[in-house]
Amino acid sequence: MSFAFDTKSELLSLKADECCILAELSALLRINGNISISSEGLSVEFHTTNIGVARKVIKSVKDLYHVGVDIISKKQMKLKKQDMYIIKIRDSASKIINELTLMTPIDNILEEPLLIKECCKRSYLRGVFLASGSINSPKSSSYHLEIHSSNEQDAINITELLNFFYLNAKTLKRKRGFISYIKESEKIADFLRVAGAISALFTFEDERIKRDFVNSITRVMNMDIANQNKTLHAANNQLRSISILENMTDVSRLPKSMREAIELRKQYPESSLKELSYHSYDIFNKTISKSALNHRFRNINELATQIMDNLHE
Repeated sequence: MSFAFDTKSELLSLKADECCILAELSALLRINGNISISSEGLSVEFHTTNIGVARKVIKSVKDLYHVGVDIISKKQMKLKKQDMYIIKIRDSASKIINELTLMTPIDNILEEPLLIKECCKRSYLRGVFLASGSINSPKSSSYHLEIHSSNEQDAINITELLNFFYLNAKTLKRKRGFISYIKESEKIADFLRVAGAISALFTFEDERIKRDFVNSITRVMNMDIANQNKTLHAANNQLRSISILENMTDVSRLPKSMREAIELRKQYPESSLKELSYHSYDIFNKTISKSALNHRFRNINELATQIMDNLHE
């Protein structure tokens, strides 16, 4: 199963007080439900492809309102061909609509009577995520959590509620509605903590730490390779200059400092300046600093370049 499915399964198993169950059910029905009027009267319908979420809605309605519901299962021919579960609530529909404020526009979700308590705010977020939320696997190359809404105001309200918990959420228009989304890995971890998905949080953090560790090792390796390539390139240039000097001049007449640098480079053709500095004590019984060696090789390169320029004049 996917990480999103496992996360929702954990959220479905959580126990809550009646006030939080009301907030969660309000979120579920507002995001994935609709209200209809027919010859049979007023009714509320809820749609989902997750059987666990369907069972959650049924149990919440029965526990809170002690009424029966009709359940319809339809096979979808598009997308992943998952079964669509439709839960139809007829009895006490008017009471449910009023208590859960399903027909009331929400201008400021933080002032909603159902969401006065912080625990109820958490439950509402849990409900909207169960209704239409998705989250990338922490093993993927990018971190992303989103909650889909069919209308803009619901998306704005969800984003506002997410940001009540400092989750740095944003709202974005999509072809088929709007989404409230979080991109930062730390904030997604915070959402899992807020929603109460502690096992999913541990899994997410464990995978994130592994990924960050691997990325750090890769960066260090790439840096080492780049430094090694840079060292080899500089050494090759120095050896080329030394070859020019040996073929075109009397090296014995060069300053002692340049002769020492030439001897070091010829004996250790692939060493860095730092390594050559260490080797200098073994050969000359004195330590030649890295900066001194850099200065000497710069003089060697300049002299070789000058000789070659004079030949081409």
